[in-house]
Amino acid sequence: MSNSLQNSNAALTHFDEQGQAHMVDVGAKASTHRLAVASGRIHMLPATLALIQAGTAKKGDVLGIARIAGIQGAKKTSDLIPLCHPLALTRVALELEIVQDPLNPSVLCKATAETVGPTGVEMEALTAVQVALLTIYDMCKAADRGMVITDVKLLEKQGGKSGHWVAPN
Repeated sequence: MSNSLQNSNAALTHFDEQGQAHMVDVGAKASTHRLAVASGRIHMLPATLALIQAGTAKKGDVLGIARIAGIQGAKKTSDLIPLCHPLALTRVALELEIVQDPLNPSVLCKATAETVGPTGVEMEALTAVQVALLTIYDMCKAADRGMVITDVKLLEKQGGKSGHWVAPN
């Protein structure tokens, strides 16, 4: 059984007793070191992957720009997700890996976000992955409109009351 199904009976913290959405009060929570790692993938045609790898995409260095976009996305998470707290991020790092599988060429993105504060950085890591992958799509869509973004997920989180969590394989 997946962790999301195991936790389906847990109270949803973004709703009050009347069922109305609200921002969670984290004022009384202790500031701790928080870390989250997320990943995702964008599948594409082999020729599109070759353009990215050669650095000859029409719009420039696809992976370099996607990395910066992902970092920027993490920093803007609270502007995009309505009930997400603005955080002072201490680190955001993105790894973009070209996957040369002839049957399934893709770029794998892994993002790590960190802060010291009263709430976690899972949303920032997930947003970084999505924005980086969307940037790859945007930069390569002239060559391949059929690219597909998949498998975006949280891999790990550390810190806070719930402690260390690692996604099951």
